[in-house]
Amino acid sequence: MLVFLVRRVTAGLTLVLVIAALTFAMMGLDGTNAARAVAGETASREQVAAKAAELGLDQPVAVRFWDWLTAAVQGDLGRSWFTGETVTSTIGNKLPVTLSIVLGALLLSALLSTLLGIAAAVRPGALDRLVQSLAVLGFAVPSFLVALVLAVVVGVKLGWLPATGYVPFADSPGDWLRSVTLPSVSLAVGAIAATAQQVRGSMVDVLRTDYVRTLRSRGISERSLLLRHALRNAAPAALTVLALQFIGLVGGAVVVEKVFGLAGVGSEINTAGSQGDTPMIMGLVVVMVALVVVVNIVMDLAYGWLNPKVRVG
Repeated sequence: MLVFLVRRVTAGLTLVLVIAALTFAMMGLDGTNAARAVAGETASREQVAAKAAELGLDQPVAVRFWDWLTAAVQGDLGRSWFTGETVTSTIGNKLPVTLSIVLGALLLSALLSTLLGIAAAVRPGALDRLVQSLAVLGFAVPSFLVALVLAVVVGVKLGWLPATGYVPFADSPGDWLRSVTLPSVSLAVGAIAATAQQVRGSMVDVLRTDYVRTLRSRGISERSLLLRHALRNAAPAALTVLALQFIGLVGGAVVVEKVFGLAGVGSEINTAGSQGDTPMIMGLVVVMVALVVVVNIVMDLAYGWLNPKVRVG
């Protein structure tokens, strides 16, 4: 298991480094425009050149990337070119918002898709058709449309949950839960649809195997058969889908945060991208890629726990 973990961590760090290098290269292709954006449209050529020298944009891209990388491995991601705030503090303030709704959506997806997938597998009639129809509908409806409907109907008209804003968990756990419920549900709809279909297909295959028939012939209860034996063998495929869905949830959070007025990483990505704020973009990209890598490593470990063959391999 240790070798298994070391390989995954090494591959993850390599991925972070490669994406960071590619992102920096693309952002650093035209340093003059970046310097003018920081200096202002009315700045003279001399002022733009001075700003470029101040920001190090007069250096080759490889040199600038090496300087950024050596600082980043020491925990210094630089400062925003436009606000002067440290990238670390900005991400530290905004990441909890995005993590709250993304992890909430991932948890909802795991729980509801498991229940729906099992129900569809053991009830192959009308319930199975209903679950598959709901899954197709979940695929078809984009998350931003779900977010708009929930914000207007549940948040504004009914007033059951707040339509905008975010309350930190430390301030009030109850208000925090209320503030992230609608965004998490909006994000989770598509993920539930995809994962439920996978759980259903895997459960159907497992329930047709010989060992399941043997367990039934020994008089084991249906509940124990489903939850302790069949689900454990069907879970690895669902974990793979969930890991992929996490990437989609992070991307979907950019739009959902806009709808619900949340000051998370998604809104910061929009702002930094439109401004060409290289230090902020680099910090956000590295943190989000690292987050995806961590989630995938956790999923790999769970897969290895569920399937001993993976550990042996």
